[in-house]
Amino acid sequence: MKKIMMILFALTLLLAGCAPNFNKQEEVIEENENADEQAIIPNYNISDSYYRTILPFKPSEARGLVVNNINTKYDLTEFETGLMRVAQNNFDTEKFFFQEGQHLDRDTIRSWLNREYTAGQLKKHKLEENENLGLNPIDDEKGDIEERNEKAPIYLAHILEHNYLVKDGDEKVKLGGVVIGLAMNSVHYYQKEQYGATFETPIGHKKIEEEGKKMAEEILTRLRGMEGLENVPITIALFEQQSRTSVVPGNFFAYAHAGEGSNKLGGWEKVDEKYVLFPSGEAEKNHREDLTSFLNFKQDVEKYFPNFNGVIGNGFYIGDQLNQLNIEIPIQFYGKAEAVGFTQYVTSRIMNMFPEYISVQVNITSVNGPEALIVRESNASEPFVHIYQ
Repeated sequence: MKKIMMILFALTLLLAGCAPNFNKQEEVIEENENADEQAIIPNYNISDSYYRTILPFKPSEARGLVVNNINTKYDLTEFETGLMRVAQNNFDTEKFFFQEGQHLDRDTIRSWLNREYTAGQLKKHKLEENENLGLNPIDDEKGDIEERNEKAPIYLAHILEHNYLVKDGDEKVKLGGVVIGLAMNSVHYYQKEQYGATFETPIGHKKIEEEGKKMAEEILTRLRGMEGLENVPITIALFEQQSRTSVVPGNFFAYAHAGEGSNKLGGWEKVDEKYVLFPSGEAEKNHREDLTSFLNFKQDVEKYFPNFNGVIGNGFYIGDQLNQLNIEIPIQFYGKAEAVGFTQYVTSRIMNMFPEYISVQVNITSVNGPEALIVRESNASEPFVHIYQ
């Protein structure tokens, strides 16, 4: 414990001595269709993997809608952060600044997520043809409800917009790019009657990809017709979300880019990322070496607490290479000293048992909440350890 506290104290002094001056912000004018506004560009970026965010923070008009349309908290996080990773393929983190989407409001997104209507359904809902904006397939309301849902499931679950601003001279910033994420369902859920049981229809990846690419072309056409988006570069990415019961997130699997003023998406690029649960059948089949390291770690934890077997890992792969491993250890402690001792033990196991190129994060929790956080960045000689008080 004393050694950990000394390390944390030294780290605090080091960071204090090297910390940038956050007061030195760059003031600029943000150009938009209505009126130019004063904005601030922070002068410090915590990592090249992140974008600096234009201040003051301007929330999207559709903010919060994503929570209702995405199946799990795991998908929710990955859908947003993964879209930022996709953006980096066309928008450099050094030159571009992040802002939540300002063009697709709540009503627009909801109308696009609807099913397309037949002529009869338009009349029934008292809608005009130009209001028939749903991107999901028509339900003709003919035949058995189960057959209808299998034939025409809901493919598109949500649409997320990110904006990327770029400097326009020394004192102004303007919209330099738009990135759109399409969350596609791998499982379609439906009810045969209101408040009745929920049924499900799985959707194959090939069909998800086919429908997603078709929707992306239509969305690009609609975006080009919006004021301020006629010429801006646009990237559209496809995300496959997992089922409601999944404990690992889905992933982006493809993206395409339309350059300045282009009305057509370029060739689709593969996004070779995925999450794998440890332990699991997939890990045993496709990532046996990584699974062995995890099981050895799990076994050592169980030796420390013989009656405990709740260690779960979530591995993030880029291609076939394990890039990051997040481990959850929920355990009951009977005193702070016990928690400290266990954290020290787990830290030593992490440093000795996992390859240096893997970033490893361990969250140790109890019924009282978080107990400790251990982070070993890739190729780092020392971990960061925090014990919650």
